[in-house]
Amino acid sequence: MRCLLPLLLAVALPAFAAEPLATLSEQSGFTRTGRYQEVIELCDAFASRYPKAVRCLDFGTTPQGRPMKALVASTSGALDAAAARKRGLPVVLVQGGIHAGEIDGKDAGFLALREVLEGKAAAGALDRQVLVFVPVFNVDGHERFGAWNRPNQRGPVEMGWRTTARNHNLNRDYLKADSPEMQAMLALVEAWDPLAVVDLHATNGAQFEHDIAIQVEPMHAGPAALRAIGRQWRDGVIADLAAAGSLPLAFYPSFVTDDDPMSGFSDSVAPPRFSTGYFWLRNRLAMLVETHSWRPYPERVRSTRNTVVSVLEHIATHGPAWQRAVREADAAASQPDAAPVPLAFAATDKVRMIDFRGYAYTRERSEVSGALMTRYDESTPQVWTVPMRDDVQPVLTVAMPGAGYVVPPEHAEAVGAKLRTHGVGFRLLPEALELEVQAFRARTQQFSAGSVEGRQTLAVTGAWAPERRTVGAGALFVPIRQPKSRLLMAMLEPQAPDSLLAWGHFNNHFERKEYMEAYVAEDVARAMLAKDPALRAEFGQRLAEDAAFAASPSARLEFFYRRHPSWDERYGLYPVLRVDVAPR
Repeated sequence: MRCLLPLLLAVALPAFAAEPLATLSEQSGFTRTGRYQEVIELCDAFASRYPKAVRCLDFGTTPQGRPMKALVASTSGALDAAAARKRGLPVVLVQGGIHAGEIDGKDAGFLALREVLEGKAAAGALDRQVLVFVPVFNVDGHERFGAWNRPNQRGPVEMGWRTTARNHNLNRDYLKADSPEMQAMLALVEAWDPLAVVDLHATNGAQFEHDIAIQVEPMHAGPAALRAIGRQWRDGVIADLAAAGSLPLAFYPSFVTDDDPMSGFSDSVAPPRFSTGYFWLRNRLAMLVETHSWRPYPERVRSTRNTVVSVLEHIATHGPAWQRAVREADAAASQPDAAPVPLAFAATDKVRMIDFRGYAYTRERSEVSGALMTRYDESTPQVWTVPMRDDVQPVLTVAMPGAGYVVPPEHAEAVGAKLRTHGVGFRLLPEALELEVQAFRARTQQFSAGSVEGRQTLAVTGAWAPERRTVGAGALFVPIRQPKSRLLMAMLEPQAPDSLLAWGHFNNHFERKEYMEAYVAEDVARAMLAKDPALRAEFGQRLAEDAAFAASPSARLEFFYRRHPSWDERYGLYPVLRVDVAPR
């Protein structure tokens, strides 16, 4: 599009020290980036320069006490969420610096916003939408400034750190929402209900010619109508970037086998700890933008700026139609049919070969590490023909409960807080009830060997089965019939990849707390064998067919303990229940 600037200009950009609202990055010829104080000052300066088109707001405070800033921009006059809703304007949320070392989005976003307001780019686009721009999401990480925070990245001279002051990786925190920063961001999302969210990054990884990657969901996941919109949006932005001189990709360029270009690439749907894996569960659009870290910083800022401008143009053109589609998706999610819901995805073994613009390289044994290492020759471009696995299919599909979920009172406060954070509706059950439910009992359980984002994760296998159980007063009923029904399932289905169970919220229920001493179990076993011929036959068959069982004294005694009335029937029982009839 006319407003996109060729990348060839990026490396030769002059300094604009006198340009109003210019960042330190722009003034330095895009070799440096400013500290967070610049964001605070520019937020106020934009609002002062364009009082009818820009509002500066605080939407949270970081653990180190810094304000989290957002700029709301629209020439429509709608500068608060209520006005945007009343006018029916689409909202696009653009966030930079979720990984504060990958700071292209901050400098590119300010540049794009100024040029749009000046009429130099995306003319009239802000008449038909509202932009909510968060220059730096990970504010405390941004201020952990250093020259070597990104050793695999070319510029800027100094940059921030990947994680927060509490060492959270915010791009692993969308669904579990442990960090104060993510809780603030989700409150911003709840307030503005953006049609589209754009998450600005720079890659890690290998060296090659492609300078930017664009991924969108829904495309492999979500309702069919939204998948079509996601593809339209992605392909439109990629076409704009190509016309401006970029070499864009439609997938994240991470090798299937680390450091081996010939292993090729694999596409998928990210789990909802990531932005693109989260927002499709809310029936909204999300775009992951990844500039290539080995491209010079001026080029990365320019291609990111071009992406932001392209996004604004596409939302201005298609926003009303896309809004109607997401509202229809909300309505359909509120009246779900019996179709199972996909909650995890992966590429199949189906392979096609693609041409990928890399560099000549060698694979040699390193005298330092002893490993086989790749060495790239950036003076010699080379087209690689490599396998691509992009036939993405569901690998976990779960039937919806007929009515919803019941959270017992002992977990109501913690789970209720998570539900509120994500805007999922529920109601309190004031009296104890005996209910026909589905209960999930784990057949196997595997705790992670180490800590993941400060948690010990858990993976279980098992199945839902009918039971009759009493739930106490103060339990929560979470109805499935609501717009965020898929998001609700991603949180409460125990086998979903980023469920509350998966992130360790219910680990205590999968730990043994009571035991039968061996000398007691010996007497119990003899009494049970003498009394029950069928049990005796089952035990004999197990001894004959399972050598490992036969060789394990503890397993043999547990065979009887699990069948004895003293066995803890709640061991391995997931405390959240499903119901097919809403409790009264």
